[in-house]
Amino acid sequence: MSTAPSFDASKDFDVVVIGGGPGGYPAAKRAAQLGARVAIVEADNLGGTCLNWGCIPTKTMIASVSALHTMKTAKDFGLSCDNVSVDFPALMDRKDKIVGQLVSGIGFLMGNVKVPGPDGKPVKKVVKVFNGYGSIKDKNTVEIKNAEGAVETITTANIIVATGSVPTKLPIPGIDSADVWIPNSEVKARKAAGTLAAGPVWTSNEAVSAKQIPGDLVIIGGGVIGVEFAYTYHGLGSKVTVLEFLPRIIATMDEDLSKELARTMGKAGITIKTGTGVTKVEDGANGKKLVTFKDGDGKEGSVEADVVLVATGRTPYTEGLGLEGVGIELGSPKGRRAIPVNDIMQTSVPNIYAIGDVVGSGLAHTAKAEGEVAAEVICGHKATMSYKAIPSCIYTEPEVAGVGLTEAQAKEKGYEVKTGRFDFRTLAKAMAINSKDGFVKVVADAKYGEILGVHIIGPHATDLIMEAVVSIQLENTVEELMKTIHAHPSLAEALGEANADVLGLAIDKG
Repeated sequence: MSTAPSFDASKDFDVVVIGGGPGGYPAAKRAAQLGARVAIVEADNLGGTCLNWGCIPTKTMIASVSALHTMKTAKDFGLSCDNVSVDFPALMDRKDKIVGQLVSGIGFLMGNVKVPGPDGKPVKKVVKVFNGYGSIKDKNTVEIKNAEGAVETITTANIIVATGSVPTKLPIPGIDSADVWIPNSEVKARKAAGTLAAGPVWTSNEAVSAKQIPGDLVIIGGGVIGVEFAYTYHGLGSKVTVLEFLPRIIATMDEDLSKELARTMGKAGITIKTGTGVTKVEDGANGKKLVTFKDGDGKEGSVEADVVLVATGRTPYTEGLGLEGVGIELGSPKGRRAIPVNDIMQTSVPNIYAIGDVVGSGLAHTAKAEGEVAAEVICGHKATMSYKAIPSCIYTEPEVAGVGLTEAQAKEKGYEVKTGRFDFRTLAKAMAINSKDGFVKVVADAKYGEILGVHIIGPHATDLIMEAVVSIQLENTVEELMKTIHAHPSLAEALGEANADVLGLAIDKG
């Protein structure tokens, strides 16, 4: 790639990125790598929701729960491990330390961008980081207001909006005390003041900042966020009930994955009620909260909780950004509050781009890819965003992952569909690690054999899915993947066998 873009030298910067999350900071670094003068405006710590309040805190907590489960089931491995207990403050301290290390790491990256110098040797460039709220005053001007109220104005040739999302606000009486619809910087301030997670109604922000493990936990929402916290807090000792409005949990994933996850979570002792709409949350007996709901037949019920976790998704956050002043209207197929963009992440204003949750993308790795596309286009390179092979991952036990079309989606698009399936329970490696629940499912085009989708629930699904991502990206057929040699013993054998099963040729399936 050439690193000599031509920009207006009279501007303070060539690119200003508003938001330093998993889409914003990669966009900033890529633009700097390509020769641009770059700034980031961020009111919270670098890393955004994913690093500070979402992906990383939850996965760190989940890793502790997984280790706890292994210790409790040590006898299955021929080992003895007695008197296992949870030190919750230590668990949360570990989570905070990992987050802190990663935040510092991003800060280092922004101050040490390596680019080729005139002699071919790398030289250091710095992405300027402004701490504060960024708002667009016009298409070439960004105003920054810091926590003390001081205002600074900078000019730029291009703007990338990466302001992320906030927990979705629902019209349910009794949940207003949760920190819905507030920016991450305010969440950070509440945590510093010791007031975050102090009450009985939580969002994901409080769930990763809790001071103690709830006795009874009711989770409103059975999507990705809801099931991950259900697994986490159940593993830590909470009695968990999940209330999901839709007919099944993780409704965006393949239906067979939903059924299997519901089965395994129910077997573990988590109560799941689908087709259930929460109508109100109010004070109950003995200091508990009473959550009232109706099922699909209109029958009313209720459940008590020490804590109610609102886990019904996230909404693009554009408050105070100033989009209306430059003529950018909200609303796209990805959401009524999402910023509409084209396939190069460009908004209706040609030099203003938007990426990540604020355009409704919803995944950290998608935001990263979108940020890199925007930066490359700004710097004069050809790039377009493709959503063909983006993995979706859920870090429960068993793990869940999918890429490409579900079986239902493939049929809706008019494909003649063939599927293959292979269960982990027959694999030697799954037996050896004592993790036998789940399966691999392949969705293929019957006419040409092209792999349309792969859906996994089972051990290390979030790692195994990458073979399928590459296969779909390269438009592989089931025969090509079937004939790819998979190591034995390994969990990846299930992918080869599931593809073979599409053709009725699986070796290790009865």
